[in-house]
Amino acid sequence: MNPSEQIDQLIAKLTDWRGKTLAGLRRSILEADKEIVEEWKWMGSPVWSRDGIIAVVNAHKDKVKLTFSHGASLADPDKLFNAGFGGKVWRAIDVFEGDTIDERALKNLIRAAIEFNQARKKTKKAPAAARSKGPSSKET
Repeated sequence: MNPSEQIDQLIAKLTDWRGKTLAGLRRSILEADKEIVEEWKWMGSPVWSRDGIIAVVNAHKDKVKLTFSHGASLADPDKLFNAGFGGKVWRAIDVFEGDTIDERALKNLIRAAIEFNQARKKTKKAPAAARSKGPSSKET
C-alpha cells in the first residue's frame, strides 16, 4: 500500500468524529499546495511534506493532534496553535469533538510551513556553495 492508501485506511477505521476531522484536515493540507507529498512514518502516522516535513497527524482517544514540525518558527496570526508551547521547535493544533478549524487560516499556516522549509533548504545549501568558491588555480 502507498502512503495515501494507508491514510485512506486509517480514516476509514476511525468511524467516529475523528475520522471526519482527519479527512477534513487532510483535504485542507492538500489544497494548500499542489506539491505536498503524503507519507506514512513512525509506525502509522500520516505525514505531509514539501521540502521537508510540514506536519504529522495522530488520532488520540479524545482529540486529533496536528503537529507542525517547525511550528515554533511560524507566525500564527490566527492563533490556531493551542498545544506544544513548552518545546522549542514543534507546535500543535489539538482538535476536539465539535471543534471547527478556520480552513483559510490552516492553509495559510501550511503555506508558511512550506516557505520555512524552503528557506531552510536554501540556507543549508548556501554554505556548501560558498566553500566551493575557494581560490582559483589562476591566483598566484
